[in-house]
Amino acid sequence: MDQKINCVLLIDDDRATNFFNKMVVNRHGRFNTIVTSQSGTEALEYLKGVQKEHNIKPDLIFLDINMPAMNGWEFLTEFEKFDENFILDIKVILLSTSSDPKDVKKSREKHPVDDFINKPLSFPLLNEVLKSHFDYKAETSY
Repeated sequence: MDQKINCVLLIDDDRATNFFNKMVVNRHGRFNTIVTSQSGTEALEYLKGVQKEHNIKPDLIFLDINMPAMNGWEFLTEFEKFDENFILDIKVILLSTSSDPKDVKKSREKHPVDDFINKPLSFPLLNEVLKSHFDYKAETSY
């Protein structure tokens, strides 16, 4: 399994969570570039930079739901305004401490969300994401 995900974008307002998640994703070894963003607004600016070819386009976004100023739902509303061809191949996974069934249902019905998983990230969760959304075979060494 030599193929890697080119870029993952981690969006979370909590610095410690972003630091931890970046460390886990980096140590996993199947991701080339890891970009962190402290807010939905900052992440949207990053994506605008991708369109201008200043930034690397993410293949995968891990998005926190509960953030101040612009929460995950508001980010998704703005994300959907990008050109359909631009966002079509970006997988969006909500990463939350919430296990509220209403959040899960809302994520699937109203927004272009590919999955909903609970924090924190771990090797088994990353393996499942790769297997479910990128047709990877999970490594058994983790």
